[in-house]
Amino acid sequence: MKKATPQYQQSSPSQEQHITASASPDVLLVDMPTKIARILAYVLMPCNSLNRFEAELLGDHCLNSTVAKLANQYGLEFQRQPEKVPNRWGAPCDVIRYSLPESQRQRARAVLALLSKPAKGRKEAAA
Repeated sequence: MKKATPQYQQSSPSQEQHITASASPDVLLVDMPTKIARILAYVLMPCNSLNRFEAELLGDHCLNSTVAKLANQYGLEFQRQPEKVPNRWGAPCDVIRYSLPESQRQRARAVLALLSKPAKGRKEAAA
């Protein structure tokens, strides 16, 4: 039996399509070039937030470092909510749930558009 393909992997933008700051996050999540871009695209979707265990499904094994990079290098401010979740043995584990406040969404879209450009284009756009 064939496994279903996750929705974010079912289609990708054409080569001619340019990712812009106004593109919807669900479109951006389809073909993100890097882990940091996938995480940012995910938290940009309405009502989405992540803790370290959920981020594993997006390929991020150190969510706190990814959030720190987005905050320190790109100036994004995240909401942090402590929570307890069961670890793999069922015992409670303290984690942080990260989300983007509404006030950061426009800036986050611009950062995501920058992160979605080829590495050569990023330096030119940042200068």
